[in-house]
Amino acid sequence: MRATLKLIVTLLLVLAALFIVSSLWQVRTEKARLKSELERNAGLLADSFREAVRPALAEGHLEKLAPIADEFSNREDLLGLCVHDKDGRLVAGSSGVFGAAESPKAVRDVVQTAVRQGRPAGDFMRLGERDIHAYSTPVLTGAGEYAVTVFHKAGFIHERLRRIWLMNLLRIAVIWVLVSATTLGVFYLNVMRPIRKTADWIKKVRMGEAKPDQLSPAEERLLGPIAKEISKLAISLVQAREAAEEEARLRQSSESLWTPERLKEFVRLKLQGRPLFVVSNREPYQHVKKGKEIECVVPASGLVTALEPVLKACGGTWIAEGNGDADRETVDESDRLRVPPEEPQYTLRRVWLTKEEEAGYYYGFSNEGLWPLCHVAHTRPTFRETDWQAYEAVNKKFAKALLQELEGTSEPCVLIQDYHFALLPRLIKAERPDARVAIFWHIPWPNPESFSICPWQQEVLDGMLGADLIGFHTQYHCNNFVQTVDRILECRIDYEHFNVNREGHTTWIKPFPISIAFSGGESPATAPVSKTELLKPYGITADFVGVGVDRLDYTKGILERFRAVEHFLEKNPEYQGRFTFVELGAPSRSLIQKYQEFVYEVEREAERINARFKAKNWKAILLLKKHHSQKDIAPFYAGADVCMVTSLHDGMNLVAKEFVMARQDERGVLILSQFTGAARELSDAVIVNPYDTAQTAEAIRTALLMRPHEQEERMRRMRALLKDRNVYRWAADLIHELAGVRLDLHPTQAVNVRIL
Repeated sequence: MRATLKLIVTLLLVLAALFIVSSLWQVRTEKARLKSELERNAGLLADSFREAVRPALAEGHLEKLAPIADEFSNREDLLGLCVHDKDGRLVAGSSGVFGAAESPKAVRDVVQTAVRQGRPAGDFMRLGERDIHAYSTPVLTGAGEYAVTVFHKAGFIHERLRRIWLMNLLRIAVIWVLVSATTLGVFYLNVMRPIRKTADWIKKVRMGEAKPDQLSPAEERLLGPIAKEISKLAISLVQAREAAEEEARLRQSSESLWTPERLKEFVRLKLQGRPLFVVSNREPYQHVKKGKEIECVVPASGLVTALEPVLKACGGTWIAEGNGDADRETVDESDRLRVPPEEPQYTLRRVWLTKEEEAGYYYGFSNEGLWPLCHVAHTRPTFRETDWQAYEAVNKKFAKALLQELEGTSEPCVLIQDYHFALLPRLIKAERPDARVAIFWHIPWPNPESFSICPWQQEVLDGMLGADLIGFHTQYHCNNFVQTVDRILECRIDYEHFNVNREGHTTWIKPFPISIAFSGGESPATAPVSKTELLKPYGITADFVGVGVDRLDYTKGILERFRAVEHFLEKNPEYQGRFTFVELGAPSRSLIQKYQEFVYEVEREAERINARFKAKNWKAILLLKKHHSQKDIAPFYAGADVCMVTSLHDGMNLVAKEFVMARQDERGVLILSQFTGAARELSDAVIVNPYDTAQTAEAIRTALLMRPHEQEERMRRMRALLKDRNVYRWAADLIHELAGVRLDLHPTQAVNVRIL
């Protein structure tokens, strides 16, 4: 109530200030207008009176002046008219003007001024109890110099101004009453009542009687940003309660669930309070310009999906390229900022690359060379000397930035991410032998014969072996890597413990299947979406829906997937007009010619298949080509009958795990390529060879005909596995192995790397 009173008093004071300023302006304007009008009327009357008395003055008939003045005196607010000589002495006047032959000094001054200057003069004055206005005009005749003077009442001006003040006071009083009443009503309806309802809702959430996503839309609109924070707080409360309940349950059954809190405590003990440093090409938050505003967005990336929860739980520093068009405007003088924006938990350090560096390092060597080389997806890798030089230069630039962040930290732990930074481990260890360095390779590792295509194979392997720990998704990729090292470099390999000793430095190679943030405290389930609601925005209808979520990349098996859908509809015509496959495709690496050609081929194939099975209000394939947020994807995960992940070769593929996590209803079927890392964990998915069109088409039919209880059993087992093997466990395993590395603080002289 005190807050309401303060608000009302503040509003009233502001209104009072506005009233005073506006009234002063109005009074001043009105006063100037009335004076101007009075002087104009006096001038007109004085001119007429002057012409009337001029003949009498010229002939010396002064006795005729008074009657003439009396004739002109019959006007409203007019006191009278007079004729004065050049010294201001009264010659004649209308009856009762002053009642004396001698004019007041103020009048004489006005008359003398008019005669002396030869033009009219006027002034406001107070004579006795009255406010008057005197206006004098000179009259030149052969008999001498005279002046005619007109006297008006001026008291009406003050009366008019007084009425203005009174009327404005009355208005402000009425406005005060209306504003007070309106403010009280609006404050109660739009603030107090929603707050009370929200308080009741929070109480119910706390007591488990309501869900955290059931805040009324009306309250969300009225409370604005506060409502979002309240909802987040309520969700956090529910998650904390569920996590605690799950932890208690697991303790009773001698199980152990990895949660953000447990990971944070684990890292604190393992790293003894030292921060964690992560290096990746893709930044977790990007700032872009939207008109005059700057918007913070989360780039679509499986790497970000996996690592973001770890940094949120552990804290530390994430070093990445800043490529948003507003990224430079949001960092401090050290190119740092705290993220996430709504609740900062760790530091983001941005590194700036030139267009030439990005073209050679990222688009060139990384994605036209290493990417197709490692994926073995029948796309020929391209290697150029200029790209390799840019790759070396950028790795050194990141090394310099990372070393700056490591200053002041003894025995730091560094997690380097992916194939963009194969040279970085050696660069860091050369300068900081006390650092524990791990590199996690998120994509597959090919067999030795395939990797030998790379002209700089020895440099890439030597750079990676600078790390203390190298992680892959699967043991198969670990095997390929060790065999490649054995084939190309001189080193000692311990196959029993799976490590490589090169020039006195030991590197351990281990599998760490990456996962997602899946725990007991799950996010609120996405509200069920019917097929009609899901497809209505696109003008089509279907009884069954399949979904695929991918970057538009030739390794994802999108063309093979489309042809499997075509084959399925051809062999099962009863599903024509009833089954629609939705591909949520995000454009990727569009500056590379191969990717441009692939996107065109995907669009053309979708159009061809849709033309073949053309029907009113239905499409066989709905291709939605744009960057989709998790909010956009969630309804399709929740409403689809089947999710297809048909990569031709993939390190893990987190889309498969995201789909399983999203299905809290324990329904839906996952069709999964045997060439993904996820296939080694999610054995309850329908596993297919994506190159076998007939087999994949039959898998679609199997999924759509699968009985509900079998779907539930499969999904329940996969969800239990993901809950146990979540990203927090992945991070804990990785950090556990890294923290246990014995450091060699005296590296051999053979390691000679300079960072320019």
